[in-house]
Amino acid sequence: MQENKPVLIVGLGNPGGQYARTRHNAGFMAVEFMAGPDASWKKEHDAMTSTGNIDGRRVMFAMPQTYMNLSGNAVGALMRFYKIPLENLIVIHDDMDLPIGTVRTKVGGGSAGHNGIKSIDTAVGNEYRRIRMGIGHPRELGLPISPADWVLGKFTDEQAELLRGAIETLKLF
Repeated sequence: MQENKPVLIVGLGNPGGQYARTRHNAGFMAVEFMAGPDASWKKEHDAMTSTGNIDGRRVMFAMPQTYMNLSGNAVGALMRFYKIPLENLIVIHDDMDLPIGTVRTKVGGGSAGHNGIKSIDTAVGNEYRRIRMGIGHPRELGLPISPADWVLGKFTDEQAELLRGAIETLKLF
């Protein structure tokens, strides 16, 4: 990471109250938690943004306000406007291939079918840090629900607690 540049921490999700607490909005939930309850948010470049510090590093939190499959529009615009290098981008998103509450980090790689990641890869490249937040898969849980309905379904209170516990353990730097 370039120390003299801010870090852009993007949480992926869908805008609108109907998507609050849905599994696909795990990235939004993580960014809101990290920014804290007193964060001041503003709309710019198709995203809600807030600035702060984590472990002495300047950070900008962002939640794209486009739908998931257009997340790259906001991420690309923010990176260009604030001149943020790709190595200073961290994207937090849901991952059905991980059990609920599990966190995995990687740099680069494929999208694994995640439309938000596909959009960001197209807009800025794929050599950025990704934090994958497990939301479980309905098949693994023995539930007769399509993956699309699963990701757009709301977390139960127990699942939300598992996610929050995972968010609290994140090490960004």
